[in-house]
Amino acid sequence: MLIWQIELFLIEQPLKIPFKTSYGTYEKRESIIVKILDANGICGYGEVVAFSEPWYTEETIQTALHTLNDFFIPILLNKQFNHPSEIAILLNQFKGNQMAKSGLEGAYWDLYSKLNSITLAQALGGNKADIPVGVVISIDEPIKMLKQIGAYIAEGYERFKVKVSKENDYEIVSTIRKSYPTIPLMIDANSDYSIEDIPKLKKLDEFNLLMIEQPFGERQFIEHAILQKEIFTPVCLDESICSLEDVQIAYELNACKIITVKPGRVGGLTKSIEIHDYCVEKNIPIWVGGMIETGISRIQNVALASLPGFTIPGDISASSRHWEHDLIFPEVALINGKVKVPVGPGLGVEVDEERIRSISKKIYKYSSQK
Repeated sequence: MLIWQIELFLIEQPLKIPFKTSYGTYEKRESIIVKILDANGICGYGEVVAFSEPWYTEETIQTALHTLNDFFIPILLNKQFNHPSEIAILLNQFKGNQMAKSGLEGAYWDLYSKLNSITLAQALGGNKADIPVGVVISIDEPIKMLKQIGAYIAEGYERFKVKVSKENDYEIVSTIRKSYPTIPLMIDANSDYSIEDIPKLKKLDEFNLLMIEQPFGERQFIEHAILQKEIFTPVCLDESICSLEDVQIAYELNACKIITVKPGRVGGLTKSIEIHDYCVEKNIPIWVGGMIETGISRIQNVALASLPGFTIPGDISASSRHWEHDLIFPEVALINGKVKVPVGPGLGVEVDEERIRSISKKIYKYSSQK
């Protein structure tokens, strides 16, 4: 399979509901859509899920464009690949920039699956027809968050993650637990706590939370290990996990009990599979996280979550959670509380390229030399 042409679409879309975390509030979302074509005009789509600002990772939309344009794309064009993992291996020569790598590799996974007339889930090793999913509730007044949870329960979501800060965590969780004492509930403060907050975190044990996601900074493995010894609630690592090596460090230090896997954060689907296989071997519960992405990445996440080791409902909410109009058809939708794994070749959905072009702020196009 020869990579003949690559296009990048820098897009921006408004969110239906502003998304607030301890980092800040987002009302719109930039993304980079990647399109790869082979010599016969068959195409695959991927997405760079970096944010506009370096609050989640150091990588941003603008730095991703720089690395894609100046380093990654030039070494991929006009090259022959037999499997998407070969792209991951080739890009290993460059440090970091995981989300840019993931966007390119994801597009090639789609193309590879189409050329082999298999679903993306089959290409990855998935074996599920549908997957249970969870939803994220951004920070708001506790009563408003409670109302959102009630609506999401009615839609069939099976796990609920609420964004909190260390100033409002107890108020939010206690309010929710009074109305919903048994729902699978977890919190995420996006590294807002410090080790001095361990007594505050211990108080949350009374609420029987499914997990506390990424309480401390991304490189604070030792501090997370200290915390996990002190509390009953499982610690889940998110921002800390950028590679298989990070998972191994967390495991050896007993820094957490659960791992969330985000393809964009770990460098792509190939790296995600490696982490999945290691966690299955070590009996570490895992789930697929979300990045407020479009349907292109969302469907990739659905395919990844179909692997047998992903046993906790992931952040793979319906398209309507964030977008008035997604970039795919059919959109991701809940059916009896679950999302069906597409059965068509590749992503298994139709990508609305006309809409992508209409909302693009800039388009970059690269072609191989004949």
